[in-house]
Amino acid sequence: MKEQIQEILEEARRSIPSCESDKDLEELRIKYLGKKSSLSDLLSKIGTVLKEKRPQMGALLNKVKKEIAQLIEQKKLVLHEQADATKAQGLDVTMPGRPLPIGAKHPLYQIWEEIEDIFINLGFEVAEGPEIESEYYNFDALNTPSWHPARNPQDTFYLKGGMLLRTQTSPMQIRVMEKFKPPIKIISTGRCYRVDKVDPSHLPVFHQVEALMVGEGITMSDLKGALDSFVKRIFSADTRSRFRPHFFPFTEPSAEIDLLCISCKGKGCKLCKNSGWLEMGGAGMVDPAVLEEVGYDPEKYTGYAFGLGIERIAMLRYGISDIRKLVTNDLRILSQFQ
Repeated sequence: MKEQIQEILEEARRSIPSCESDKDLEELRIKYLGKKSSLSDLLSKIGTVLKEKRPQMGALLNKVKKEIAQLIEQKKLVLHEQADATKAQGLDVTMPGRPLPIGAKHPLYQIWEEIEDIFINLGFEVAEGPEIESEYYNFDALNTPSWHPARNPQDTFYLKGGMLLRTQTSPMQIRVMEKFKPPIKIISTGRCYRVDKVDPSHLPVFHQVEALMVGEGITMSDLKGALDSFVKRIFSADTRSRFRPHFFPFTEPSAEIDLLCISCKGKGCKLCKNSGWLEMGGAGMVDPAVLEEVGYDPEKYTGYAFGLGIERIAMLRYGISDIRKLVTNDLRILSQFQ
């Protein structure tokens, strides 16, 4: 048996190094180490060997199997190195790599950051607040009575315990004024929620920037100046804006902010529905009732506030007619606005 084992080893030493492919090497592995190999056959017959020689034969068989396995692994490494070298011969290392697309911030958030930068340069500070609000901060403190249509469950997402998803960023006006005394000059940006059906101009989740300035001698001209400066910076220096009388519970007097259509320059087109103007948001002087609610003396202090939809600004900036394009996450669309 010893001679047979030695013959198998010598044969393996000759045949394994001469293999030229992984397939040939696998065939030799099966031949020498497989379940039906000569070595496995000899191992099954070890019981026929004299008792005192069995340990010696068993040890020899294991030693030979281990050596053959090592020869196979060594040859496998050689074959792989040769294959890599062959591939490298046709490789031009001076060629540039394949370009990878560079990511970018979502167009909506680019506008959001630009809005904040503009107001910071105008002297405003950014205030942040919770998206889950109480009815007090979202409505009561903002002089919105219980019968007001905005408080209807068909317009507002109500939660348990008198809580709701904020319908505007205006609650931050109250939270800031509760903590600080005038003068105050802040903006608040963030998500808002309203029960709206998704259509080309409405989403149930949208973003808003709210501004508040309170101090002594604040007037509508200060409000108009701040808004006019903002629209010229976010759009262009020749952008015109106007105030249109309106009503909001927390401002008096109140106004809607319009822009001269950036597409037709006031001549009338599809974007502005032939009116020549585009609606931007609401504004006005802070209602004295709101100032009294936070302990401010309305005889001493006045202030203005305005709220603008960030999606609306993005749509006007990029000439988008359908707000849904901003939330589809379709790179073919979003990449147009980078």
